[in-house]
Amino acid sequence: MSAADVTIRGAESADLLAVVRIERACFSDPWPHDAFERLLDEPAFLVAERAGAVVGFVVADRTPNHGRDIGHVKDLAVDPDARGEGIGRTLLRSALVRLRATGVAVVRLEVREGNDPARSLYADEGFEPVRRVGGYYRDGEDALVLVVDLAAWAGSEDGGGRNESR
Repeated sequence: MSAADVTIRGAESADLLAVVRIERACFSDPWPHDAFERLLDEPAFLVAERAGAVVGFVVADRTPNHGRDIGHVKDLAVDPDARGEGIGRTLLRSALVRLRATGVAVVRLEVREGNDPARSLYADEGFEPVRRVGGYYRDGEDALVLVVDLAAWAGSEDGGGRNESR
């Protein structure tokens, strides 16, 4: 199986139980159901679906900022049984394409300093660290704040939504 076997689409209310299940399988301090429910209308709350089952998701939103709107990737997770297939990259790229289409110029996110697989993915997609936030996570681990300029990302060889949502 690969990312080519998944469909990326907007999240729906019926997806939330699967999203929460993946969240709990992936994170030691998972978001509650109602947090996802409140974000359903965001332009880049997307799910990856394979054979009728949700296997991953991304939640990203947009904040107006005087003509240079800012996107924020709030959460990205792939079912542990579906990792290593490019689904996370496909979800991230799809979210960046959606955010860019809504007028977002720059996207930021926070990542655990010790999360090497996620940091590698984000670096591959052009995200660069701008600062460290000490004790950001409930367990005391620091976060790195990363940003990417979407115009530069869209013009790069690897970016630009080569794997746009289908």
